[in-house]
Amino acid sequence: MTVQINITPNGRMSLPADIRKRLGLNGGGAIYLDETDDGVVLRTAAQAVARAQALAKRYTDGNSDSSVDAFLANRRQDSGE
Repeated sequence: MTVQINITPNGRMSLPADIRKRLGLNGGGAIYLDETDDGVVLRTAAQAVARAQALAKRYTDGNSDSSVDAFLANRRQDSGE
């Protein structure tokens, strides 16, 4: 779906009410903007977190021992500390 959104001279833009409602932004909220080679992508906080989790899972291969604490413990062990 493509929707035209106008930007005011001071840089403000408004998302249409039906889109805000579908995204759960009825009372306001944060939107995250990603600039890509193809254009601009807007994501809600929940969508941004889900995307980050999917990326992390891809790089850790689902390894449950991939936390920051586990990483640091492994580095200490490898360095002989």
